Amino acid sequence: MCCEWKLSPSATFGSSVRAKGILLEARAHLPEGVKKLLNLEAGVLILRIPEDADEDFSTMSAIVSKIIKGAETLPVIPREVEDILTISTTERHRWLNDGRLQSAGTRTVKLRGRAKKITFHVFDPRHIEDVLDRDLATVWREEDALTAAENRRRAAGKAALTRAKKSGKGSQTSDMSDQKPQGWEEFESDGFLR
Repeated sequence: MCCEWKLSPSATFGSSVRAKGILLEARAHLPEGVKKLLNLEAGVLILRIPEDADEDFSTMSAIVSKIIKGAETLPVIPREVEDILTISTTERHRWLNDGRLQSAGTRTVKLRGRAKKITFHVFDPRHIEDVLDRDLATVWREEDALTAAENRRRAAGKAALTRAKKSGKGSQTSDMSDQKPQGWEEFESDGFLR
């Protein structure tokens, strides 16, 4: 017995990583013996249960159908966000910390083979869709590049000032800025600057 569900572009955002995430979410709700019978092929979830299997096909297909109906509202996990917006992990962390990417909460999971649980932020699919539609990732990258250039310029100026102070030139230049050049009083009195 076989049943298929086509994943809508509004649910996957055109991302194969998101499609895989929906598959894993659907598998999580299936009984242990049936999980591997649900697969993803070219954007279509396929449940294949052998004729001689003990599992109830209609119950399994109802579980998967329920997950597929709610797929558009499933929270978007970090690796899916990175794939959908084509951003790096560093950009995701930076934009999350400064509030440009808005978290919809956190999720804690225990992965197989690991002793500790991990906690990560999840994102609202409507917010990710808005960021994608308005191409905010490109705008944010440009803003970050300008900020980085400004920070480098400031740091270079600060380093130059520090070097000048260490070599002793900084104190001489500040004293000389208060003094007028020789002969300035005569030049001023002749009135050439009026």
